[in-house]
Amino acid sequence: MKAVIQRVSHASVTINNKKVASIKSGLLILLGIVNEDTQEDINWLAKKAANLRIFADEDEVMNKSLIDINGEAIVVSQFTLQANTKKGNRPSYIKAAKPDIAIPLYETFVKQLEQQIGKTVQTGEFGADMKVELLNDGPVTIIMDTKNKG
Repeated sequence: MKAVIQRVSHASVTINNKKVASIKSGLLILLGIVNEDTQEDINWLAKKAANLRIFADEDEVMNKSLIDINGEAIVVSQFTLQANTKKGNRPSYIKAAKPDIAIPLYETFVKQLEQQIGKTVQTGEFGADMKVELLNDGPVTIIMDTKNKG
C-alpha cells in the first residue's frame, strides 16, 4: 500500500462537475493498493498518517499531528501510484489491485483512519474520473509505502 500524504490548507474532489468532498486544514491522502496488502498494512498506515507530526505548533515547528489540530482528511484511491516505469515510456499498472480486492481495502482504510482521528473522512469515488484540487501547505508531501515500514 502506497500513500502520498499532503498537508493542505484546503482540498476538494469534483466528479462530473459536482463537488463530492471538501476540507479545510488537514490531509489529502492519495492511496494505491496492491493484491498483497493486508489489514496489518491498513492499521499501520492509518495510524501513521493520523499521527504524523507535520503541522506547526505555536513556535512554527512541525510538531503536531492531524489529531492534535483536529484536522480533516480526504482519501482518494489512486491506482497509478502502483505504476511500474522500468521499461519503456508507458507505465504498467499490473501491480495495482483490481477493484474486487482494492475497494474493500480502500473502504477499510477510510474506516480505520476515521477511528484514528475521531471524525468522518471524506473520499473521492473509487474508479471515477476525479478532479482533485488542493493548496499544499508548506509544501509538505510525505510518501509512504507499507512494504518499507521496517
